Amino acid sequence: MAKERKIQDYDPLYSFLRHYVDTVLKLSYRDIRYVGRERIPTDGAVIYAPNHTNALMDALVILAMNRSPKVFVARADIFRNRTLAKVFRFLKILPIMRIRDGYGEVKKNNETIEKAVDVLRDKVPFCIFPEGQHQAKHSSLPLSKGIFRIAFQAQELMPDMPLYIVPVGMSYGNFFRFRSTVRVQVGDPINVLEFQKAHPDQTPQEQMNLLKEELAERMQRAIFYIPYDEDYDATYEICAASVKQQAKLMRASDGRKKNQLDAHFEANKCIVEKIQTLKANNEEVAKELIKLGNEASKMRNKRGISLSSVSIKYPFWSRLLKMLFWIITLPYCLSVSLLTLPINGIIQFLFTKLKDEAFHNSVRYIVNLFMWPILMSIYTLICFIILPWQWAIPTVLLLLPAPIVAHESWRVLRLGISDLKLLACKELRQKYHKIRQLIFNK
Repeated sequence: MAKERKIQDYDPLYSFLRHYVDTVLKLSYRDIRYVGRERIPTDGAVIYAPNHTNALMDALVILAMNRSPKVFVARADIFRNRTLAKVFRFLKILPIMRIRDGYGEVKKNNETIEKAVDVLRDKVPFCIFPEGQHQAKHSSLPLSKGIFRIAFQAQELMPDMPLYIVPVGMSYGNFFRFRSTVRVQVGDPINVLEFQKAHPDQTPQEQMNLLKEELAERMQRAIFYIPYDEDYDATYEICAASVKQQAKLMRASDGRKKNQLDAHFEANKCIVEKIQTLKANNEEVAKELIKLGNEASKMRNKRGISLSSVSIKYPFWSRLLKMLFWIITLPYCLSVSLLTLPINGIIQFLFTKLKDEAFHNSVRYIVNLFMWPILMSIYTLICFIILPWQWAIPTVLLLLPAPIVAHESWRVLRLGISDLKLLACKELRQKYHKIRQLIFNK
């Protein structure tokens, strides 16, 4: 009798397709930056604990962090269809019940926990989103206990192998826009056995609660974290208005030129700290600052101005170069935009069926992943039928990046219009100027 294949076992088809999946992911973002990968332990089993803000894209970003195979979990209700369940198993995804499914259903997680432990014993990284659900915010949700149950049970069955929970923070430039940016920060790992030894007088449940607090803190340190309260929108607006000046100050103080995503990440965290300090030490200034942030956020959204227009480094040259690029490439952009209409039509139709905007990037990714190779095959065939091969080959090569070029061209136009709107709105620019004065004590 053939031995049953484990979910973590090597699959040549899966391994082959991963190259394509990772490539399409990288093309879906203008910049993906991984920081701290050297912190990932190599002497034991690893459980990745990422924040969850961008639906399917979160898992794909974690998957592409390195070439090692990884096993994930997803909510159990999407496994009810047998065909989909087989697809998810091929993709190395296990089902997990949530409290909202009912306490009776949660008991079914025992099988998943057993499989997760088996995965870890084979030293295959396991990934679970501890927040349990996604939230398109630069903040965090309470952690569920599933990850800690798996970790404690696995460690008990592997007394001679270290087990680490590795916090991972993903900070997206925009949760809803295609071709945005994402910065991935690997945090400091937690050695589960050492953590248990450090708290010998605590019961397992008390140890879990302590570990839960420790992991939440490390996850927050790995992201651009804003407390999710009534001041969230104002704080986010203040950060956008001040980030380029804060990054410049930090660069002047340490003399180091940093990657732009790193510079903005550190600058944003510094601005949030300044706001919290003002709230604690100067309540009147803090109230005025938050009031300005709320007013600016409402005014900007009402006028359809992008936050990118607020935080750009060189406003004049950025606007000029964007528009020149768009004008020069307009004929090509119009052509490829027409050729990608079938893809965009399907995407827009699917958007109408979604209530949660956080799934938009996931839909764009999946549709492009499957549809563009099909369209390219059709366009290639047409080119070689109607054109001499000397012309067909360069035409096909020009068509290859069509989805990206089409999107980028209209993004440039959209941002150019947004920049002009901001330039024309003196009242909003004055609010941003006042915000910067309060933040930097000028």
